[in-house]
Amino acid sequence: MVRKTKEDAALTRQRIIAAARAVFLTRGVSHTTLEHIAAQAGVTRGAVYWHFKNKTEIFHVMRDHVFLPLIDRMDDTLTLEDGDDALTQIEKSMCETIHELNENIEMRQIYEIMMIKCEYVGEFATVLQQILDNCSNITGKFELAYARAKDQNILSSTHTPLALALDTHLFFSGLLHMWVKDADGSRFRFQATELIKLHINLRRK
Repeated sequence: MVRKTKEDAALTRQRIIAAARAVFLTRGVSHTTLEHIAAQAGVTRGAVYWHFKNKTEIFHVMRDHVFLPLIDRMDDTLTLEDGDDALTQIEKSMCETIHELNENIEMRQIYEIMMIKCEYVGEFATVLQQILDNCSNITGKFELAYARAKDQNILSSTHTPLALALDTHLFFSGLLHMWVKDADGSRFRFQATELIKLHINLRRK
């Protein structure tokens, strides 16, 4: 019975997160209330409060569902010591994210919410800072990979690994923003992988 209760609670928690994602998409984060989320999930407002302190905490959990696996995947792709050269590893890490966005509707929706459905003011100002911290983390991973590329003598650029990492991160962040906004896929989505390959090839000897 206890196990069943825990399973039910976990299912309710996931239903609330899924409901929040759906409402955030249609109403925008700032115009969504806990009542909206509860109604979408088919639970009471009290049930939402049982699992989450507020709307911001729901957003945190939803965001982490995307960012933490992304960082883990980048760790796996960018830190391999054998196999592909470092530039190919950087290219693959970005292409894998695009592939995941194409295949995973949940991930796609969360990116849309984070990029165009949320105003990072008031209670969400801290969320923006955490997103920036995650961006610094990703830049650091790119920097280490570019340092390996320099050691492998495959870079055409004389810029530092940090400068190259910042440039790549800003390029990829911009591409992701435009990818999300290109709903019909006619401008950026269809050529995202080729743009990434071009970006890396411009750095290769």
